[in-house]
Amino acid sequence: MLDRLIDAMSHKKNRHLALLAGGTVGLMAGGKATPLAMMASGLKGLEEEWQKAHPEHSGKLADRWRAALEFYDQTHQEPTNRVLHTVGIPMILGGFLGMLAWPRYTPLWWASNGSWTAGWALNFVGHGVFEKGAPAFADDPLSFVAGPAWDFIRLRDKLTGRAGRAGAPDEAPAPVEARAA
Repeated sequence: MLDRLIDAMSHKKNRHLALLAGGTVGLMAGGKATPLAMMASGLKGLEEEWQKAHPEHSGKLADRWRAALEFYDQTHQEPTNRVLHTVGIPMILGGFLGMLAWPRYTPLWWASNGSWTAGWALNFVGHGVFEKGAPAFADDPLSFVAGPAWDFIRLRDKLTGRAGRAGAPDEAPAPVEARAA
């Protein structure tokens, strides 16, 4: 088992995911600055790996954002998974902000931690049971921001009756390369 762990950590992407996961656990344990630094480092490394894997990317922020929204949309097609994300993502955001805002281990901090945990559980159930795929951030770190934006775009579109998808409301999204195993 140790050999498998060492082999997995030999890949940069896995090390960056481990930093992200470690920062998440640290935040849930009551840390603030160090877990945030770990999460930021993990996300930065994942973005660097994404850039290397996508040399066709123009480097323009608008193009990168569009690619992230399209990828997020394409990796969230199953209706139950979409509902679970629509509920879970606001819980994650609220929990994250609450754990940062409230003093550790106070009732409001624990409520925030519970919201964070339940939101992530809903998202992982959505992917594992319904979508049957890895969370989008495993392949595109900008999904941490694209996910909430995607939810708000979908909500706006439902409220305004606007047709289309979150990635490109007026046109079908461009194909996204198959996810790496």
